[in-house]
Amino acid sequence: MASVELVGVTKRYGSTLAVDGVSLTVPDGAYCCLLGPSGCGKTSTLRLIAGHERLSGGDILIGDRVVNDLPPGRRGTAMMFQSYALFPPLTVVDNVAFPLHMRGVPKAERRARALATLERLHMAAYADRLPAQLSGGQQQRVALARALITNPHVLLLDEPLSALDPFLRLRVREELKRLQKELGLTFVHVTHSQDEALALADLVVVMSEGRIAQAGPAREVFNRPADAFTARFIGGHNVLDGALFGRSGQVAVRSDRIRLEPAAPGEIGLEGRVLLVGYQGASVEVRLALASGVELLAALPERTFDAKPVAQGEVVSIAIAPSDLHPLH
Repeated sequence: MASVELVGVTKRYGSTLAVDGVSLTVPDGAYCCLLGPSGCGKTSTLRLIAGHERLSGGDILIGDRVVNDLPPGRRGTAMMFQSYALFPPLTVVDNVAFPLHMRGVPKAERRARALATLERLHMAAYADRLPAQLSGGQQQRVALARALITNPHVLLLDEPLSALDPFLRLRVREELKRLQKELGLTFVHVTHSQDEALALADLVVVMSEGRIAQAGPAREVFNRPADAFTARFIGGHNVLDGALFGRSGQVAVRSDRIRLEPAAPGEIGLEGRVLLVGYQGASVEVRLALASGVELLAALPERTFDAKPVAQGEVVSIAIAPSDLHPLH
């Protein structure tokens, strides 16, 4: 295992500042997700850690070594690319063994190690197939096996689940988490999916415009967003003017903490008109407009909604507990 530390890391592409003074420590054996919209700097940060891009400023440490000038193969990292980058003419076992081939490992040894790695990922039965003969999920496992065969200290993953269908994405997500715990490796995983980051990460790092907006455990980031950007991007929050509740600045309130019923003593009571009702399976989303024109989103458990349904155009009571208002910086 090895920690990953970024100290004032900067990356410029001409006049564009892609990564702006990022400082971050990923502890040994942690699962870290870099989360943010397109263009926020998360992939550039990952490529800087991998050594596929040169730093414009700052330092990167893996373990106790500064790796700024080391090539990718000497950093103790392995990278799994979004496209998987499998070689079409090579069999699965030869694809997995390819990094060892590049290091001059004898053929018999590299094949044995490749088969052992495939066995760990339940892919040994497909060793002699070509990539085109595999499903997307199977190709993803082959790419993961190829990344693991060099026994890296840190595994870097660039949106590894984005090409999978929703059902398979959940299955592979569970497998990634299991594998990370089993191997004890440090994972740094880039994603734009909030659900993916919250489900996988010990450390969620939300990025915006090349900087870290917030970093912390998944539940902390979700329940206590640091600013309006994080609250909106992480999802499930209403970002509102605190003046609506007699407070200064902005506040966030989770959509599942808004109740459509008269307020109890000490609670905040509002009234709103139903704009839209959307069925989401386990919950029902109700978009509301207050008299001031401010919109709120309430997410009600399906049973709660069914017990007292509301319809578009209806005026309803809204209740919010003061403790569910979270101040934003």
